[in-house]
Amino acid sequence: MISLDLILPDTRYPIHIGRDLLEQVELLLPHLPLPKVAIVSNETVAPLYLARLQQALAQHQIESFSIVLPDGERHKDWNTLNLIFDALLSRNAERKTTLIALGGGVIGDMTGFAAACYQRGAPFIQIPTTLLAQVDSSVGGKTAINHPQGKNMIGAFYQPQAVIADMSLLDTLPERELSAGLAEVIKYGLLGDAAFLGWLEDNMPRLRARDPDALQYAVKRSCEMKADIVGQDEKEQGVRALLNLGHTFGHAIEAGLGYGVWLHGEAVGAGMVLAAAASAELGWLAPVELERVRALIAAAGLPVKSPAMPLARWLELMSHDKKVEAGTIRFVLLQQLGQAAIQPGLSSAILEKILNENC
Repeated sequence: MISLDLILPDTRYPIHIGRDLLEQVELLLPHLPLPKVAIVSNETVAPLYLARLQQALAQHQIESFSIVLPDGERHKDWNTLNLIFDALLSRNAERKTTLIALGGGVIGDMTGFAAACYQRGAPFIQIPTTLLAQVDSSVGGKTAINHPQGKNMIGAFYQPQAVIADMSLLDTLPERELSAGLAEVIKYGLLGDAAFLGWLEDNMPRLRARDPDALQYAVKRSCEMKADIVGQDEKEQGVRALLNLGHTFGHAIEAGLGYGVWLHGEAVGAGMVLAAAASAELGWLAPVELERVRALIAAAGLPVKSPAMPLARWLELMSHDKKVEAGTIRFVLLQQLGQAAIQPGLSSAILEKILNENC
């Protein structure tokens, strides 16, 4: 097991990465103010792992009850969030009852947001079950639900007490979900670590084959980078915005198609191609570097072409991006491979060109 710490001005918490951690309840015990937890999961993950976790907790005299939600991005809304509150209230959960998110990014985001709101703040722990959640959404305290006009537009910054990334939970992950998680791994190499990017190019076949050592290294390096960036900028006032590489385009794809049609990582993968193409149009990337980005994303099993939408629709959807400032869409682009930067606005000519060539 590898353990990292995410250090913030007023708190810190561990990120544990390894195999067969689900039933190592001793990792959870220091973070449970009461011997009672609510486990939030979904209809796909719960049959696989919920009973194992509950049995392990019971062996340590920890009372638990479960809240099983419908699966999918399309359920990341107020109605589903209220199911969590309904269950907490019906079970007389107290403010110190710990919520455990057992699932992917949707479950982690909704559980964290529910914890932030319930009695004005209850503790929660992340046990991410997808690669995407392990390398990105479970770390850093972003919690949210979607709105029909924009992804993750309603939420809060609220940090977990701990993150338990059990690599063995990826054994049951569908191939498409694995590729979606690799999009976020690639993001870290593109935005801040050229050496890691080269490692990903060399090791993508191992990652897709679920080589344990390769996957654990990818998760470790991604979490190290995420923890470092969040430690500098918890509330996304500066450098943390760079973690949204590919997301301005990607969120527009998700909202435009309807949540759940494309997985989040698939949309981010295609969005990173568009971001790299815009960077090339600005003269920041050479054509051969753009092709490296496109080839790596394709090698991960991700789409490199975005769905076709009119430019006006793209602009409408991107206008709801959280990086919009004074009415200007701010894009995360690549000054070079391994170095990202914020670009305030892109001309309609550049947007039209890259969309025509990559949709």
